[in-house]
Amino acid sequence: MLIVICGPTASGKSGLALELASRLGSVIVSADSRQVYREFNIGTAKPSAAERQLVQHYLIDICHPQLTLTLADYQQQAQALITQCHQQGQMPLLVGGTGLYIRSVVQGLKIPRVAPHTELRSQLVSLGQPQLYAFLQQVDPTAAQKIHPNDPVRTLRALEVFYVTGRPISEQQGENPPNYPILQIGLDCDPSDLTRRIEQRTEQMLAAGWEAEVKTLCQKYGSDLPLLDTLGYREMKQYLAGDISLSEAKDLTVLHTRQFAKRQRTWFRAYPEIEWFDADRPDLLEAVWQRVQEFRKTPN
Repeated sequence: MLIVICGPTASGKSGLALELASRLGSVIVSADSRQVYREFNIGTAKPSAAERQLVQHYLIDICHPQLTLTLADYQQQAQALITQCHQQGQMPLLVGGTGLYIRSVVQGLKIPRVAPHTELRSQLVSLGQPQLYAFLQQVDPTAAQKIHPNDPVRTLRALEVFYVTGRPISEQQGENPPNYPILQIGLDCDPSDLTRRIEQRTEQMLAAGWEAEVKTLCQKYGSDLPLLDTLGYREMKQYLAGDISLSEAKDLTVLHTRQFAKRQRTWFRAYPEIEWFDADRPDLLEAVWQRVQEFRKTPN
């Protein structure tokens, strides 16, 4: 059995998961695409040392900031950890807001194991998105139908897989769902309440030393490190460079986080198997716990 806790950023997934894992005597498998990287701590809202002592967390701090953890890498490690938990009689919790990480596990996505090719990518990018999409329509019309003409990330990946393997990515994809029961819990709340949560988290990040963290990372790895162009780090980097004020960096982080959360909500709402709970209901823990208890009685 597997329990998934998902939803937009700042909706309270980590806190709920900690409580549930403590009651179950289980572990948490992170599904966050930035928490996998070491040293990126405050800006990614990683669980604290005390929280990690309370409940064992996996797939956090597993990759060097200058390397890339692919979706296939993540899936392989997550599946291995879940199997290990099952062998030990545990029911793990898969927790996070990276939808593709969660889909890769619960749907058993078949992912072409093609590592990013920097030189090939740079050559392709130089041609421009309209030309790349035209190429994709020629070599893999099936994939082109599923990819928006203005989606450079997926267009580039599809072409990369084709040129490296000689086979269309659409022929190498598919699903192989796991054979164990999965309960998917989604947390959400009113957009205005989510904005309040995001504002509070941003203030907490500043109080925890977020500015110093970004400054240290810029000095250590250079400000052109791709991870430093992600949500929160980009805005703080602009402040450190003197381009904007600290107040503007904070406001931009809140704005961009709200926009990101909206995209996450849209993603997760597309999956009817997710059971939604209001993150602000006073009896949230007990309501979810009751559902977990019902799930545990489900025949395997």
